[in-house]
Amino acid sequence: MLPRPASERMSRINTGPPTVRILGTHGVPAAYGGFETAAERVARHLVARGWRVIVYCQALGTGSPTADEWEGIERITIPVSRDGWLGTTTFDWRSIRHAIREPDLCLTFGYNTAVFNVLQRLCGIPNVINMDGIEWSRARWGLIRQWILFVNERIGARVGTALIADHPDIATYLRRRAPASKISTITYGADTVEAAPTAPLVPHGLTPGRYLTLICRPIPENSILELVRGFSSEPRGVRLVVLGDYRPTEDRYHRAVLDAASDEVDFIGSVYDPDVLRSLRFHSLAYLHGHTVGGTNPSLVEALGAGNAVIAHDNSYNRWVAGEAAIYFRDEGGARDAISAALGDSGLRRRLAAAARRRHLEEFTWEHVAGQYEELLTAQVRGSG
Repeated sequence: MLPRPASERMSRINTGPPTVRILGTHGVPAAYGGFETAAERVARHLVARGWRVIVYCQALGTGSPTADEWEGIERITIPVSRDGWLGTTTFDWRSIRHAIREPDLCLTFGYNTAVFNVLQRLCGIPNVINMDGIEWSRARWGLIRQWILFVNERIGARVGTALIADHPDIATYLRRRAPASKISTITYGADTVEAAPTAPLVPHGLTPGRYLTLICRPIPENSILELVRGFSSEPRGVRLVVLGDYRPTEDRYHRAVLDAASDEVDFIGSVYDPDVLRSLRFHSLAYLHGHTVGGTNPSLVEALGAGNAVIAHDNSYNRWVAGEAAIYFRDEGGARDAISAALGDSGLRRRLAAAARRRHLEEFTWEHVAGQYEELLTAQVRGSG
């Protein structure tokens, strides 16, 4: 099926309620990562504001796309026959081909397959792209995928009608690729957590206020080995709870982290249940954040929303997000000293926790973030009209 002529298509874009099609995530409800959570929260906000929202969802399988509705959000589920990188690429291709049948505004999370977004550009369909972090710079992808991401980043910066940076440093970087007038800085959000049940701690043998948390992908750029070694360098009298899927027989870095851990470190695997995560965060003494690359990290924002004292790697990304809510470290020795300082001074932890709540309310509530998305999307609809 060929798209309608551009003149006919764009004449319909402002009839009825404003419509946006959200692409690039695994879909809603969120059950995968930061992009999915952002897509769900933005979609809910827009639906409540009278928008028609269509979210493309990825599923494992074969056959034609199917349509249903969830929480007022229209879902188009695209089955693909494989997981991983190739499955995501196939999903993006099929989603974009489906979306261009109508002239609706698109909101795309990520630029990994931006070469396909050329279709929206050719059809005159406005497409707002969240450009994520500087993904191509992550060594974990390997040289071939890094090159693919680097090329797609440049294409996304060119073909996107508007670009979203999740951090001021990312916006500065994108200005090398696109005019400043195309770029808006919109971060990620997190709920404010004022209370949480302790029952989810029981299966893990944890006591409220007697453990630290470390929540991230188990990769070297997240400084996990430095943090585990720094914590394990001496008896602490509290636990360190590490979330993530560690496979020591398959990954040497995972093995090194496990070998470095003292008997006060608990590896509890990946946890996706938001209620369990909320309890783990809220009742922890402090949150350890070792990310060294990328923009605004959702896990750090969620720690601020839970009022956690933060121990963070010292870089411009983390300093802008956490501000006065964190003690910063640069290496294993710095991590050891920061952990000792936080554990040894309850007054310091209280000051950091109070600063975390202030910083969250300033910048990272979902009401603020989703409202910024709506403003940008509304401007695109008006411009298209």
